[in-house]
Amino acid sequence: MVSPGVKRKSEHLSAPDSKKPKGGSITAFFGAPKPKPATAGSGSVAPSRSSTFNKEKWVASLTPEQKELLQLEIDTLDESWLAHLKDEIVTTEFLNLKRFLKKEKDSGAKVFPPEEDIYSWSRHTPLHSVKVVIVGQDPYHNVGQAHGLCFSVRAPVRAPPSLLNIYKGIKVDYPEFESPPDKGGLLTPWAERGVLMLNTCLTVRAHQANSHAKHGWESFTQKVIDLVARVRTNGVVFLAWGRPAGLRVAKINKEKHCILQSVHPSPLSAHQGFFQNGHFKKCNNWLASRYGPEGIIDWNLVPSKKAPCISDKENLDASSNQAPADPETPKAEVKPKPPVDEFDDEDAVQALVEAEACSSPF
Repeated sequence: MVSPGVKRKSEHLSAPDSKKPKGGSITAFFGAPKPKPATAGSGSVAPSRSSTFNKEKWVASLTPEQKELLQLEIDTLDESWLAHLKDEIVTTEFLNLKRFLKKEKDSGAKVFPPEEDIYSWSRHTPLHSVKVVIVGQDPYHNVGQAHGLCFSVRAPVRAPPSLLNIYKGIKVDYPEFESPPDKGGLLTPWAERGVLMLNTCLTVRAHQANSHAKHGWESFTQKVIDLVARVRTNGVVFLAWGRPAGLRVAKINKEKHCILQSVHPSPLSAHQGFFQNGHFKKCNNWLASRYGPEGIIDWNLVPSKKAPCISDKENLDASSNQAPADPETPKAEVKPKPPVDEFDDEDAVQALVEAEACSSPF
């Protein structure tokens, strides 16, 4: 057996988000964060602009309107990302997106997640630490749910249906896995272990799913995905669940990176192959083949639990970047699709479209 992978202390699920500003100005809190040095097993990064990026000089070069519109990005987008995305956020398309969001705010519309959390993914998972990318879609649109990481919710909100199905998928791959107590759904431990959890749209109007779609976020987050694919030179694993996520990673170099696709974990589609896709073990096998056993992801969210092991044979089987086809679910094992409970799943409508279109989108 290969020794257990990365062991890092998980924050308790009911603990507040340590990356969220807790007082004073957002600018004072985020200032100019220092990039963490790359560690063994974290993977190579192409020469980074952040090493020569002068944030103060760049801010001084902005027009007064750009400074006003981009204050949130200046204050809260981690510098490891800002150094590479600075040209993107001054494009006409992105500035128009910011004008749209300003109108939403000025009109009194409630927007989720809270402003300080929109770019929390960048602070929990700096660019140089990314090993896995999970592609989400729309943020949760009810009070207290979205906080900037796809699929994740803070206590006391309970894990939504898709996340509960993700837990079930991990349990299939790693029987020793235990779901967090009280149906907890805080995924920041994954983010801090190198799992970038990125929604396609980063904001949404309260109680109105997809209300901020097609206003510019899609182009920006595609740039984020493409950036990871370009600068993480030793390769990363992309987990693309559902047809829209699959389209986001369609052009990524499959020789350089590992692309794992399946149906979405929503209750409306999960029983069409998600539980049998083996993505969590395949992900770790591929990472172990590239970075060694210390490069795998500890999927556990219960602090007392240790990282799952993987076998030498599985490491050898992971030498190919292309994951084997997902096994078909025997008809006898197909279960009725459970109703979406607790609160609306962010991808339920899209998952329903997929389910009706075909039983296996990929």
